[in-house]
Amino acid sequence: MNLYCTMPFPAAGESLLSPAPGQETGLGRPLAYRIVHEHHGHSQDRTLGTRITCGCPEHNRTAKTPMPRILIVDDEAIIRTALRRLLERHDYQISEAGSVAEALEHDPRRFDLILSDLRLPDEAGTALIEAAAPTPVVIMTSYASMRSAVDTLKLGAVDYVAKPFDQGELLDTVAKALEAHTTSRTPTSEHADTPPQEMIGHCPAMQVVYTRIRKTAPADVTVLIQGESGTGKELVARAIHRQSRRAKAPLICVNCAAIPETLIESELFGHEKGAFTGASAARTGLVEAADGGTLFLDEIGELPLDAQARLLRVLQEGEIRKVGSIETRHVDVRLIAATHRDLNLLSKSGEFRLDLYYRLNVMQIDLPPLRDREDDILELADVLLGSACRRHRREGLKLSRAARRDIRDYPWPGNVRELENALERGVILAEGNLIHPDDLGLKPATGMHYPPAKAPTPKPAASDDEADLSLEDYFQHFVLEHQDQMSETELAQKLGISRKCLWERRQRLGIPRKKSPRSRST
Repeated sequence: MNLYCTMPFPAAGESLLSPAPGQETGLGRPLAYRIVHEHHGHSQDRTLGTRITCGCPEHNRTAKTPMPRILIVDDEAIIRTALRRLLERHDYQISEAGSVAEALEHDPRRFDLILSDLRLPDEAGTALIEAAAPTPVVIMTSYASMRSAVDTLKLGAVDYVAKPFDQGELLDTVAKALEAHTTSRTPTSEHADTPPQEMIGHCPAMQVVYTRIRKTAPADVTVLIQGESGTGKELVARAIHRQSRRAKAPLICVNCAAIPETLIESELFGHEKGAFTGASAARTGLVEAADGGTLFLDEIGELPLDAQARLLRVLQEGEIRKVGSIETRHVDVRLIAATHRDLNLLSKSGEFRLDLYYRLNVMQIDLPPLRDREDDILELADVLLGSACRRHRREGLKLSRAARRDIRDYPWPGNVRELENALERGVILAEGNLIHPDDLGLKPATGMHYPPAKAPTPKPAASDDEADLSLEDYFQHFVLEHQDQMSETELAQKLGISRKCLWERRQRLGIPRKKSPRSRST
């Protein structure tokens, strides 16, 4: 059986790379015309296994089985026909629909992939994401509407294709989506909610986290992890990396708050020799070191605005430029960011770039605090206790019944990190084979005061209770009173602690660091 091409072709002078006048909404038309022309109307009847050709002997071939089943949903027949012929040429079994309602009639769950336009006559193409689950959905959208693309990923689409697109881009996206879907349908998917390596806990809140990790990891999109300090945000980042297609490439972890503001750009993007005082040799930045792999930026809310602008360039264009250099370099990096702060509020106050926030918040994973994981606390305690016993060579230590009760009831403001520290303290202080509540030191220390510093006289209302201030209360009071007049170094010196300890206590108590004008080194 022969089938000859009867599709309309652009008139003389009409570009194949841009929409025809008056047809700006059909951003895929040029591709459709090109596919129909280049493939000479080639198609195959997959249902009957009959070979249908355009009459050109070089295009005759036999269908292969089994073939992945793809449903194309688009209200323009020329787009559907072109995509059908392109995909069938690469051994995919294709069905078509012109609207969401028509797609539902095909039972979308029986397909291996849905390829849908974003704008359809009855509903948005994203309505198929939930209706077709667990079948993955790839959304076709305008390249000029990046916000729409981000929104589709948030709704659960596995990927999006910007119109106008070329054949290679489309085929690559389809292949990746099908590969991820095939992996998720293997027998191991029955245990999809099993905690990733190094992660402990089975409470409902953590089950949600494990599911989000499993779905997000293969998608190769930017991920924003939010949660209080000590909840295990880096463990989530490592789990995402291990389950991604970049698992064999490097994972570079950076704590943005631990690097001085004057050096953060040099650390992230590198510098050339002589770029500033002390730059005695050229240096490769951490972003470039993560090329081909994953970059994890912890506490990204502490990143200075200048570095935020450079990072935005990396996400938008995949380009970096070293400090002091005029050359740009291309990098392929997946970014995972984490913070305990509300970036949306920071963007409204001007402390964080709004456009960077939108770029980061493609997929979001919220980690629950330890106090909301009641069923997991004792399980975590047992695992962490075993690790502490091995480190200190005190095998056989156990928690007393009273200690287990206190661990279960304690609010754990420092989350898992505080629990780990308390258990390590208990292992060191325990006299016999049992760790008792006193060994854990969970009661807030009182009656401890630092020597008087140069500070305004406390208000009368607070002076009566000054003797009852805990160590944390004193720290919070002192920092809030003096951070406008003192630098971070001066505050740390007055408190008798290191800058790192000062930063960690700020995070635990939720005291934001005062932003100071950033001085440039030239």
